[in-house]
Amino acid sequence: MRLNAYLAKAGVASRRGADGLIKTGKVTVNGRVGQLNDGVSKNDTVVLNGKVIKLQQNRYILLNKPAGYITTLKDPHGRRKITDLIDISERIVPVGRLDYDTTGVILLTNDGELAHKLMHPSFKINKIYQVKVSGNIGGKILNKLSNSIMLEDSPTAPAKAKKLSEDTIELTIHEGRNHQVKRMLAAVGLPVQKLHRSKYGSLDLTGLKPGQWRDLTEVEILKLK
Repeated sequence: MRLNAYLAKAGVASRRGADGLIKTGKVTVNGRVGQLNDGVSKNDTVVLNGKVIKLQQNRYILLNKPAGYITTLKDPHGRRKITDLIDISERIVPVGRLDYDTTGVILLTNDGELAHKLMHPSFKINKIYQVKVSGNIGGKILNKLSNSIMLEDSPTAPAKAKKLSEDTIELTIHEGRNHQVKRMLAAVGLPVQKLHRSKYGSLDLTGLKPGQWRDLTEVEILKLK
């Protein structure tokens, strides 16, 4: 397989990220500096920054993220990370992000290729949020949310918006911009009080309490791929 695919399967980075590592000369194959077009097998010795990189068993983990945890792997402020909740030997990374105070579905994996694919806008995987807001949820607001909302950078793709109660909206989007749901609600005058992601594609939180996780089934993995 190509060297970048090997690094992605080892959970080091996505293929694009692996290309960057290779270009910097940080990867060697059998003692020589790796090149983008190198092919490698399980019998080759691949080293990144002095550490031998071995292919891992792919893990696909669904977590019910509680509030008070970050979804990045490093934090200068020493806050708790979602990976602290998952006791496994494989190195896994989150697919996308949820804010520190946001709860709900998040997927983690060491399959760098699939993670990159799922996060790419062209994949258009639906994400469903339940959002508690401050303000009046009227029909005009729902119509605005169901169409394109102009944010600071560019307009959003059309979403689906449904009123669940006097102060709660269900919002379905397929983009993954930074703080997108909060920014969309702020743009229509509804500050977010509480944000929960209830579904990611076909994955939901059935049977998982906050902080609990499980491996995906083979059927669930095939659906994602």
